[in-house]
Amino acid sequence: MSDLALALKLVHLLGAAVLFGTGLGIAYFMWMAHRTRDAAVIAYTAGFVVIADALFTATAVIAQPISGALLAWSLGHSMGDSWLVVSLALYVLVGLCWLPVVGIQVKLRNMSRAAVASNTELALRYHRLFRIWFVLGWPAFFGVIAIFALMIWKPRLW
Repeated sequence: MSDLALALKLVHLLGAAVLFGTGLGIAYFMWMAHRTRDAAVIAYTAGFVVIADALFTATAVIAQPISGALLAWSLGHSMGDSWLVVSLALYVLVGLCWLPVVGIQVKLRNMSRAAVASNTELALRYHRLFRIWFVLGWPAFFGVIAIFALMIWKPRLW
């Protein structure tokens, strides 16, 4: 394997680690903050979650398909290989779950900050949005795991 391919593999693996790790960390901390039912704790946590998603997840989301395509090319894979096609489809699915989650996190942060400022309970809309946020996380989580499996085993699916 060439030095270029090894460097691309490193970049791609680091991006995958950032995507999965940041996503899992964000989910954990948002869930734990939500469980407190304390608007101040939620507002504080959600503030960091929004920043982490913008800095880390968004950067990795952009880097992954670029490094992946370059890596596949450098290793002689075709973008038509079935495992790559399914990986990319799953990547799109994960992204379609992640994009609304980012917007929801901003709304959850803003609603919890408003509840703190007005010294009121969290609105019913907060709880509905949190449930949507929670549900969208599961297909994204399992989608990333499936992508990892496809990248490791590279099965011929058709």
